[in-house]
Amino acid sequence: MEGKSFNRIKAVLAEQKTTQKELAIALGVAEGTVSTWCRNFKQPEIQTLFKIAWHLKIEAYTLISPMEAAGLIIKPAK
Repeated sequence: MEGKSFNRIKAVLAEQKTTQKELAIALGVAEGTVSTWCRNFKQPEIQTLFKIAWHLKIEAYTLISPMEAAGLIIKPAK
């Protein structure tokens, strides 16, 4: 599912005026790793998503894109 936006990490970092480098240092990961998350090339593991949320003092669900942004449409059950 290339080109889809599964997470909002980049947007939330911008909202909080936090850099990718600051997040990488806080999590103990490479800055390039955070960059791949921010560009939605890769997704963090669920445990990491919670660590990111804890560091940013937000709820984890805030970091997840709506299904439509990920290119997923929910069809009503019949």
